[in-house]
Amino acid sequence: MGTASFEPTVHYTSSTVAQIHVSGEIDEVFASTEEGLRGRVVEAIRLLAASAGEPVTAMVVDGEVRWPLIVHPDGSFIEATALAETEDGEPASAPRPLRTGEVPVVTGGPAPEPAAEPEGDLTADVAGSDETRDEAAVVMDAPEAPEPEAVAAEAPAAQLAQVPAVPAPEAPAVEAPAAGTPGVETPVPEASTPAAPLRSTTPRTATARRDTVREGVRRDPVQRATPTVEDLLGSRADRVKPRATEGWQGAIRRATGGAVSPRPGKAEQSRIDRERLVQRRLDGPRTIVILNPKGGAHKTTSTLLLAATFGTQRGGATLAWDNNETRGTLGWRAQNAPHHRTAVDLLEHLDSFAEPSQASLAALDTYVRTQVDARFDVLASDEDAAASSSIDAAAFDRLHGVLSRYYRLLIVDTGNNMRASNWVAAVSAADQLVIVSTVREDTAASAAWLLDGLREKGFDQKIAEAVTILAAPSAKPDRKLAERLERHFAQVTADVVHVPFDAALVDGGPIDFDALSPETRDAWLTVAASIAQRL
Repeated sequence: MGTASFEPTVHYTSSTVAQIHVSGEIDEVFASTEEGLRGRVVEAIRLLAASAGEPVTAMVVDGEVRWPLIVHPDGSFIEATALAETEDGEPASAPRPLRTGEVPVVTGGPAPEPAAEPEGDLTADVAGSDETRDEAAVVMDAPEAPEPEAVAAEAPAAQLAQVPAVPAPEAPAVEAPAAGTPGVETPVPEASTPAAPLRSTTPRTATARRDTVREGVRRDPVQRATPTVEDLLGSRADRVKPRATEGWQGAIRRATGGAVSPRPGKAEQSRIDRERLVQRRLDGPRTIVILNPKGGAHKTTSTLLLAATFGTQRGGATLAWDNNETRGTLGWRAQNAPHHRTAVDLLEHLDSFAEPSQASLAALDTYVRTQVDARFDVLASDEDAAASSSIDAAAFDRLHGVLSRYYRLLIVDTGNNMRASNWVAAVSAADQLVIVSTVREDTAASAAWLLDGLREKGFDQKIAEAVTILAAPSAKPDRKLAERLERHFAQVTADVVHVPFDAALVDGGPIDFDALSPETRDAWLTVAASIAQRL
């Protein structure tokens, strides 16, 4: 059996997106990781092979290098990166090593001639099964010398090898002949003769292999199972094509009622990719901590805008938490709520939330301030000017342990005192650090000093994975200074993202998220995507 006559082409456009070109059609495949994407590509080609009933050879294109990928209907595959070449046919080095599937390649041709084996060895994987004994031509090693008639009737092995592996029809029940009837052999009950080992003399085709896997016969653990509803739904999700809503592409789609639906433009596709990163599934709660020990460095604004971006894109389950040891301004800049309770009030009643069976997210509504339009909650710091209480490390750890049960994302705004125990506790609990600075010498120097201090405290790995935000302090920031700051922080942290100045944020009051400019929204989506891919 050869491979299918058509040849799909797989174009890797990024580490999480690939395009499969088949007969003029283009299907996009998405995954959250590079390994997951490669697995989905193999599964998409397997569906084509299963439909064609034969192996399919796809040409994989990654940049300027291409190599063949052969996938069989049963899911076994070979990604022959050793045969990689350029578009000009010159040998090239592939960015990936040779890959093969766990399932052995099953073909329909004759099986290779086995090496000589001792008489009586078991070479068929279905010994002792009555059904499979009927479905394949076998040679039985009898325990006693055969009768002359049996010797005369025995066929050569070469002839038996040509017998196709088809199930024998079920014989109708007939009356057993009387013992001693001339010319008729009396059947011997099976119980009187122990079953001898079986040796298959026919090639195992994919069809025969499936036919022999029946009740009572153990399935090969590496044999691919029959596709399930999860496979069906997974393939449907991979084939959903994004619809253009912006630019001339979106205008044509609306004008034709969807009859003509161009692919999204470059800018819209970039937005879609970033939204998918922000919406990616998390396997547990995550804590993002916003840092800069200088006041007025854009920390509180960044906390609220990140929470709004994650909340709207992920559909809620996001908390913006003011972890100032005394008083912060996060609650003041959030939208109004029907109460003024804070983290201190929640701490006093925290025991009632310690047991999930006796509490709920709805019970937290009396302590957090819901931002309905942006789909996130705010936990404010103490707002009582006469109070003497403060949040320490132990209090932070207790609050963090309980809140992590009710929210998927906790975005923590911090104070200006790096020596405060709750400040250090927040950094220790962080899954992702975000360093914030305006494009000013003083706030940038404060951020650089912060990173030096964290390194001395042993947080080197968290610094290396941190994201830096450089916020423009005016409509016309100093470009040379912005470039110099970007060069510095790009060498210290994992990513540097610029966010523009927005007049809607200047007055210092509650943030109206609907009033933000499209450029501001897009920039904070970029920030959120950069953070999300590291969670």
